[in-house]
Amino acid sequence: MNITDIIGTAIGTAIGNSLRSRLRTALTVIAVFIGAFTLTITSAIGTGISSYIDTQVAGFGAADVLSITITADDAAPTDDGPAPYDPDQAIAAGGFQGDGSEFATSVLTADDVDIIEGVEGILDVNPVLQVTPRYVEYDGNGKFELAVNASAALSTPDLAAGSPLQGAAESSGNQILLITSDLDSLGFETANAAVGETVMIGTADYLGEMHEVGATVAGVQNQSTLTGGGGALNQALTDELYEIQNTGKPGNTTEGAFLAMAHFDAASSEEEINTIQADLAAQGYTAVTVADQIGIIQTVISGIVGVLNAFAVIALIAAGFGIINTLLMSVQEWTREIGLMKAMGMGGGRIYTLFSIEAVFIGFLGSIIGALAAMGTGAIANNFLAGTVLADLEGLQVLRFAPLPMGAITLLVMLIAFLAGTLPARRASRQNPIDALRYE
Repeated sequence: MNITDIIGTAIGTAIGNSLRSRLRTALTVIAVFIGAFTLTITSAIGTGISSYIDTQVAGFGAADVLSITITADDAAPTDDGPAPYDPDQAIAAGGFQGDGSEFATSVLTADDVDIIEGVEGILDVNPVLQVTPRYVEYDGNGKFELAVNASAALSTPDLAAGSPLQGAAESSGNQILLITSDLDSLGFETANAAVGETVMIGTADYLGEMHEVGATVAGVQNQSTLTGGGGALNQALTDELYEIQNTGKPGNTTEGAFLAMAHFDAASSEEEINTIQADLAAQGYTAVTVADQIGIIQTVISGIVGVLNAFAVIALIAAGFGIINTLLMSVQEWTREIGLMKAMGMGGGRIYTLFSIEAVFIGFLGSIIGALAAMGTGAIANNFLAGTVLADLEGLQVLRFAPLPMGAITLLVMLIAFLAGTLPARRASRQNPIDALRYE
């Protein structure tokens, strides 16, 4: 009997047993199905969320941007009471002083910016200044509140029309990126119609007097789900608005920012980036890429999915005991047939293979049914979530069924089934043909 005959016989045996003991076989397949279904669902959740995060991170400037803060002093927050007041401590925009109870870091001053710029590999440094414009207006169509996306410096915009912002060079002028939800209110029929137009931005100085600043619409961006909503301002416009809103402020304070964005060569290797971060750390600064920060989220998600997968594997192991029981009963029912096959010259190895393949077939059947059921459930869940709970998260497909993970799950289930069938197959292969033929 060749391997093809053995496989055909094993499949025929499995089908025959399912017809002879429908309930027992069905319960075993259901047990395998539950484990395979759960494992497929959890794997799809992990794939879907990771794919969504990767897509969003791809729009970030993580390849050439460092987010820099002053390294927190671990000795400062103690149980011995508050730290002594330092009258020379820099104050950030809004009157907040660094190292206070509300913040875990000091603010960056102009001197800090100069130090950071002096680090080898840093191309430019821009403090993230908090500006709070009051309104935006176009062509007398009414004033509307203007939200500013503070993380715009971190991202590559997903543009519906126009081009990205230019830097702080005077030749670039004041530029703004509107978002698609701004268009109707401001009086623009389409995104393309807004590009190149000038909008007026109103902001108040420290004493409450309103000022208006003109800005050219460089482009219109789609609403981002990770970076948040709000318009994006180029550095030139940010600097002008920041200067206006601090007009009239007492001059005896040294101002700074809690965060600075530094660019480096996008072609830098991971080792070179690590060197830049180490050099900054030696100067007392903490520098991370956006990929570092998002990586924390991905680690948490991977941990959660890993725990769910562990429960699914436990369910599969429990199903393995069901396979053992099913095959032991099969060996008992086929005792005379086993004796006959041995009497006709079939070796123990082929009998072992016969029952092992039967176990693998049961695992394959349960895994395929489980995977198909998971895909159907996933399609329904994705449609429901996309229209309800996750309607605001465009592009998020919670359950994504990739061929490679699903293939790996099927092989894993078949492996567990094979291992579960080892004991019954070994028992069958060691049957004494004379005793087996006498079995009643």
